[in-house]
Amino acid sequence: MEQAATRLSEQGRGYVRQTPLWKLPGDALGVTQPGVQVWLKLEQLQASGSFKARGMMNRLLAHPQAAERGVIVASGGNAGIATAGAAQALGVPCEVFLPEISSPAKQARLASLGARVVVGGAAYADALAACLARQKETGALLTHAYDQPEVVAGAGTLGREVEAQGGLPDSVLVSVGGGGLVGGLTAWFERRARVVALEPELAPTLHSARAAGEPVDVDVGGVAADSLGARRIGALAWEITQSHLHDAILLSDADIRAAQLWLWRELKLAVEPAAALPLAALQSGRYRPSEGEQVCLIVCGANVDPATLNA
Repeated sequence: MEQAATRLSEQGRGYVRQTPLWKLPGDALGVTQPGVQVWLKLEQLQASGSFKARGMMNRLLAHPQAAERGVIVASGGNAGIATAGAAQALGVPCEVFLPEISSPAKQARLASLGARVVVGGAAYADALAACLARQKETGALLTHAYDQPEVVAGAGTLGREVEAQGGLPDSVLVSVGGGGLVGGLTAWFERRARVVALEPELAPTLHSARAAGEPVDVDVGGVAADSLGARRIGALAWEITQSHLHDAILLSDADIRAAQLWLWRELKLAVEPAAALPLAALQSGRYRPSEGEQVCLIVCGANVDPATLNA
């Protein structure tokens, strides 16, 4: 983690940003328990619009010679945008494979970054299969959306940054798709803070793995599927979360959507559904902080079509 932080601060400077940490009284966000303080880690302001910039840039910087042949990635959108942005910053060609559920806003963003975009397959797993086949042909550096050591370590620098900015929170609420972010945060905080994994009811990769005792394939769908659409939790995240994760909670699409719209109406934060899960956990009562708790919400991404916030 420290190596990733050093690499990003020295070689990724000007691309990977330090994002703000905003501390608010809990009642400002609808929390009824007395004395709760909510920290909003505004990672949607990160380069590329999501936390993914940290891991993707770390991956490319760790393999500069391999990246000379180009970089290739399969993504629901955010990892692709982050990889394309990092590649553009380093002058590396980039190819991105997306599933058909990826949003038009994310596809447009990728095109603007100069990436070659290939759309096909119903879900992320289909895009990944096509990406792997193509990588064998080209020899490009493969950047995985969530299951490579450099990607997980890069994501974990977010936790390091939270602690440097605000001290150690009591709890950290974080959305989970393939698990790169929850893996990185859990590795950083270990048991020093309670890390709580949040997933949509319609995309329960980690929840299902915990129930089965091992990673398993699940059907995915719902409002956050373009970001949290992995069918199976990543092997690295699974290993890390076995020893240090505090809890895993499922949330309904209705609660996720309500929190997303609340963030826009009340705080003018335009975020994608995946970024709204931590607030949804609080406002729905699925996570109930203790009196006086300092709870950090990871607001992880902003790659959203603004028109969808006018509901």
